[in-house]
Amino acid sequence: MDDSVSVREARAHLARLLDQAEQGEPTVITRGGAPVAAIVPIEEYEALEEAADELLAREALRTLQEEDGAQRASLADVLADIFGPPSSSTGAE
Repeated sequence: MDDSVSVREARAHLARLLDQAEQGEPTVITRGGAPVAAIVPIEEYEALEEAADELLAREALRTLQEEDGAQRASLADVLADIFGPPSSSTGAE
């Protein structure tokens, strides 16, 4: 089988395309002849997710190293910005 199918073909043969993905064969789905999505084996998808996470972590680390010495907000400051200042009430009245 060709490694790409139209949306119409994908709808008609989804079960077969999923079986192929389980067997390790990716399929590109096209709309109007242009690729728009892919059905890939879950292992490949998870590897891509892990690689993207690793890239983001490296970029964050690089940014932190470049900003070394710059003033940073504490976690408490960030949480206060999101949720408001902590309540001084302990609930024991």
